[in-house]
Amino acid sequence: MALTSEQIETVQATVPLLREHGEALATRFYQRMFTDYPEVRTLFNQAHQADGRQPRALADAVLAWAENLHQPEVLQDAVARIVHKHVSLNIQPEHYPIVGNSLLAAMQEVGGDAVTPAVVEAWGAAYWELANLLIAEEERVYAAHAERPGGWRGKRTFRVKAKRPESAVITSFVLEPTDGAAVMDFTPGQYIGLALEVDGEPTQRNYSLSDAPNGRTYRISVKREEGGHASRFLHDRVAEGDTLDLFPPAGDFVLQENDRPINLITGGVGITPAMAMTETTAGERPIRFVHAALSRDHHAFRERVEALAAGTDLAPFFIYENARPGDGAHATGRLDRDLLAEQIDPKGDTYFLGPLPFMQAVKSALDDIGVPASRQHCEFFGPATAL
Repeated sequence: MALTSEQIETVQATVPLLREHGEALATRFYQRMFTDYPEVRTLFNQAHQADGRQPRALADAVLAWAENLHQPEVLQDAVARIVHKHVSLNIQPEHYPIVGNSLLAAMQEVGGDAVTPAVVEAWGAAYWELANLLIAEEERVYAAHAERPGGWRGKRTFRVKAKRPESAVITSFVLEPTDGAAVMDFTPGQYIGLALEVDGEPTQRNYSLSDAPNGRTYRISVKREEGGHASRFLHDRVAEGDTLDLFPPAGDFVLQENDRPINLITGGVGITPAMAMTETTAGERPIRFVHAALSRDHHAFRERVEALAAGTDLAPFFIYENARPGDGAHATGRLDRDLLAEQIDPKGDTYFLGPLPFMQAVKSALDDIGVPASRQHCEFFGPATAL
């Protein structure tokens, strides 16, 4: 049943409350949900809870939904991104009542007397309009995955065929299915969902696929984070021959279907989806490959990019914050507006990925250079925080 005009007005009347208390609402929402429904903790990276990124991202999302109820088509891209994230985590229809109940309860706690029964009713209707949209679209994607050659639904067990270091902090894992059957192709730039068990605790994470599709294996390349629950487990305890459970590939950070030149701007482990894009596209379209790393020791895939550049229209540019003599860096320090203006092709589409401060700096530089927003594309490691 569609929202009534009265319900839309009631929800939109709460926008000032959301602007003032949105983050407190989101924080309380997660506290309630994890207490009342501890089984869903595995779906969330608790590091993003601790540093506030997940509550801030949810607060932004709730506010955006409230502000645009009368024109939901404005949020089409955001909804598509949510669907991809949910599919990578195998979110199911039974998860939605948990979220809805926790959200409404948190809203009543934080909003106090301002959250009347009419507000609760209107927000319940607004939530379920979005939830039903997501459930239907996610089911469409799950069914499509299962029907594709090499596709599947839910978990599928893979064996670590190879484990190899790519830099001082990044290690690649080549994964093959234990059933010996083919694996579905993916679009370069997408990620895979892993279901791990770390010290008896279920844990789920997404990792970008870092090689071209081949129908037989997937490759992920993971940075070891000192505080990373999953990344330390993969680096320190997962060996060749071990098995991992995977969900099918997902994600909308993919190359636009056109013949324009490509600008790839990456920082640190943000290079991983760019490698899949480059492996697939080098020799077919001009590529400017700009990568920033802490040092030569931290730079993954340098030799491979240079090999791909030989004989193709691929132009690498590497900048190291701590460059040493003989490292072969094209520049020392950090990327700035002038360097980017020199290195990117203004006629191309620009794709960028890296740590949030890196992405914020790149976004600001691209805007200043005059790159149209329609030709800027980015992905987030964690919650989709506004750049």
